[in-house]
Amino acid sequence: MKIAVVGTGYVGLVTGTCLAETGNNVICVDINEAKVKKMQEGQVPIYEPGLDLLFHRNIEQGRLHFTTNLADAIAEAQIIFMALPTPPGGDGAADLSYILGAAKDISKIITDYKVIVNKSTVPVGTADKVRAVFAENTDVVVDVVSNPEFLREGVAVEDFMKPDRVVLGTKSERAKKLMTDLYGPYVRQGNPILFMDERSSELTKYAANSFLATKITFMNEIANLCELVGADVDAVRRGIGSDDRIGKRFLFPGIGYGGSCFPKDVQALVKAADENVYDFQILKSVMEVNERQKTILVDKLLKYYKNDINGKHFALWGLAFKPETDDIREAPALYIIDALVKHGATVTVFDPEGVENVRNLIGDKVKYATNQYEALENADALLIATEWSVFRNPDFDKIESVLKNKVIFDGRNLYDLDKMIDLGYYYNSIGRKLID
Repeated sequence: MKIAVVGTGYVGLVTGTCLAETGNNVICVDINEAKVKKMQEGQVPIYEPGLDLLFHRNIEQGRLHFTTNLADAIAEAQIIFMALPTPPGGDGAADLSYILGAAKDISKIITDYKVIVNKSTVPVGTADKVRAVFAENTDVVVDVVSNPEFLREGVAVEDFMKPDRVVLGTKSERAKKLMTDLYGPYVRQGNPILFMDERSSELTKYAANSFLATKITFMNEIANLCELVGADVDAVRRGIGSDDRIGKRFLFPGIGYGGSCFPKDVQALVKAADENVYDFQILKSVMEVNERQKTILVDKLLKYYKNDINGKHFALWGLAFKPETDDIREAPALYIIDALVKHGATVTVFDPEGVENVRNLIGDKVKYATNQYEALENADALLIATEWSVFRNPDFDKIESVLKNKVIFDGRNLYDLDKMIDLGYYYNSIGRKLID
């Protein structure tokens, strides 16, 4: 099939590349000329494991193309994916200006039937709004399909190529046939393509992310209570995770969720509920708890140093909101840095992929190390904010030789408690026994 993808952000680039991998001819369009030029030259603009291999292979084999010319991109496309940002506005509602603006531009230049696919995360009713834009600007028949993405950063390529389900919102039999043909190669193992109405499809995405955010937040609350009552959150996690009604995933406690999806999607769902005069109390609590959880390591640090860290210097391992990505949007590490600096401390940071994004965002607010051990030099304590694999089995002898004090505050529970006792560290983690 001939496919156009409007927007080459995280979702758009993964979508376009993976669609090309199954033989489709894909043109990705973006207004950022510098970015498009780099992609045309073979440079992948984001870090996502496995994406570079597919990206280069499909460019070389002539199935993946990039342009800034919208008319050229959609001229022969049967299906047009809109993968554009929907950032939260000042009131928390998703900003649809990019989606509706692109729909208007497309509506003025199409000359034949197209399937317009909303791939972005959008509020309930967006498909109706997009459909209205086309009706206002063209007599050409189009079908608008809601097709939310469920890509996990760090494993997005695998998620797209082998989805556990494909959700498609449309009432059009013509669109159903095209979308079934398009997604057929990705569900050959029997995972379902779920057709539903557009509004249910749109709500499915928000409901899924909000439920997972709630599950994470509930476990963080349990972890905080474990510390107060002397329980071990790891034991509790295993105990409840063995119940197949609950499941093992998203039960690891830590310093809160971040990234581009969970924070804005929870916020947008609460806003949608408010607009419909419904008080979504659970999700309001989720947002409140998560905001506190992001800086819980700083609270622990302040307690240890008797509320005075002015002049102290700390090492911070991890900047990305999760491992295997360079995405720092709403990353807890940023909140930790801000709190430490406000209390008069200095910080040296290291992350395998996120350093440049943080440098571009906050500049010289912190110092940047080229490796995890360099970050420890002259540091009074180590803080861990992201569970990168490289941090899981460090050289503790080297840590001891560089770090001023054997003090670690671990926001991701990376290390075995008995081992930390044997090594003689002060080790403060989340929901577990304090080692001092």
